[in-house]
Amino acid sequence: MSRYRKKPVVIDAWLFRRGEQESDLAPYVMSGHLRYTDGDTILIKTLEGTMEARPGDWIIRGVKGELYPCKPDIFTATYEAAPNE
Repeated sequence: MSRYRKKPVVIDAWLFRRGEQESDLAPYVMSGHLRYTDGDTILIKTLEGTMEARPGDWIIRGVKGELYPCKPDIFTATYEAAPNE
């Protein structure tokens, strides 16, 4: 078995709080990648299919521009703040 390290990559992410960052996410709603439900969730079209984000989850834009949800504990274990460029 060989071992590998994940390459460092800077991503964009939004903490999902209903109503707070809707203007930031508007382009993704307009393009059909995000859809708000009648409840407190967002449906996200990902490369693996449609996934759900709930308030408190992070919405991440990956290296290919794709969006996907991430639970807060996984986000904290995987990511740290990057300097603004």
